[in-house]
Formats: sequence, C-alpha cells, structure tokens
Amino acid sequence: MRYKITGDNLQIVTMELQPNEKIFAEAGAMVYMSANMNMQARARGGLMKGLKRAVMGESFFVTEFWPQGGSGLAAFAGNAPGTIKPIVLDGNKQFMAQRDAFLCAENGIMMDIAFQKKLSAGFFGGEGFILQRIFGQGTAFIHACGDFVEMDLQPNQTIKVDTGSVVGWDSTVRYDIQRAGNIKTSLFGGEGLFLTILTGPGKVILQSMTLHNLASALRPYIGQSSGNTGAGIGSLLGQ
Repeated sequence: MRYKITGDNLQIVTMELQPNEKIFAEAGAMVYMSANMNMQARARGGLMKGLKRAVMGESFFVTEFWPQGGSGLAAFAGNAPGTIKPIVLDGNKQFMAQRDAFLCAENGIMMDIAFQKKLSAGFFGGEGFILQRIFGQGTAFIHACGDFVEMDLQPNQTIKVDTGSVVGWDSTVRYDIQRAGNIKTSLFGGEGLFLTILTGPGKVILQSMTLHNLASALRPYIGQSSGNTGAGIGSLLGQ
C-alpha cells in the first residue's frame, strides 16, 4: 500500500491499493474512491469487537475497502478540521490513542479497549476512562483537531499537558493525572482542574486544539451569524 497525506489542517489521506490488499476505515470517513473499489460494512472481529468499538466512541461497524481488476484508490478524512498521522506498527509495538482518534488502517491492524489503571486518570483525564489500543502489523492512521506536536520522551523524562490535549502515546509511556496547582489556580487559572502527566520512554503526540475547545469558541457566534445573515439578505431585498 502506498499513501499520500495532503492539506494543512484540513487533511485527507489517499491510499493506493493493489488487488491483494485491503484496508478498513471508520464508518463515514471515506471521501472518494476509484470505480473499481469494493466496499462492505462489517462488525470487524465479530459482535464483541463491534460492541467494544461502540464503547470507544467509534461506530459499531467499520467499512472494508479492496480493489478489483487492478490497483485502486480510496481517500479518507476526519469529521473536523485537524491533522492525520500514520502510526507504523511492527507486530511488537502498541499505540494508545484517545477514544475517537482512529481513522483507517491496513488489514493487519487490530484495535481493542485499554482501560486506565488508575481511577483518577479515568475520571479526570480528557481521554476518558477508556482508550483505544492499536496493535498488529501495518500502518494505522489517526486524526485529531488542530496541528500535531510530536515528542520523543527519554526514560523518566516527564511532561505536563493540558488535560484532553493528548492524542496518543507509545504503550511504554506512563500516564497519570495531577491537580493543576492549588485550589485557587485550579478554579481561576483557566487551565482546568487537572493536568495530564506523561513519563517516557516513548513517543507522545499532542494536539494544538481539542474538538471541545473548538466547539466552545464557535458557540457564541453560531446564532449571531445566522441572524446577521438574515438581516443582510433582508436589507438587500428591501424588506
């Protein structure tokens, strides 16, 4: 499989498949495909795997794609402005991701639920109590809001991150939650009540904008924008 990611922060990944290759994607992620591509919705891995995907925030079914009569193309994009990142797995490495980060993957990739070890991380972490564990052999593609910042943490190197801004990390990275300063800082500092603590070794991927923050920033303008548009049209029509 060959692929190309295009765009800045409204990215799309286009895959070129040979006749013996198959990929699968989150339902509704496909943007376009060549005429010789077949597609079929499946509860990949059976009923229990489908239920686990639903718990992770993904759809119960995934859609599988494969070409017929030669090579074929299929392209995928996320449901919000953001970035796409390939995660290459060799059968030994595992990657932990926020519950709605998965976009598409080669057929050799598998996913499962990964529960947080500590209740504090589960209840107060921006990723929630349940994470995606991505493993197997091949390339998986994740998507999240904003731009990505990648860091390779050394053994025992620690960073503190705004809760919810972590897209994913290697399974070798330790994860915990810490209160953001004292009570006054937590309540009035504007950074939330808790910080995510990540300790190496391993790769960490962060996002510059969360979907929650994007929605909060746009919410005050949605109704106002509609009203202004209507007023402008009325003025133009002389009403």
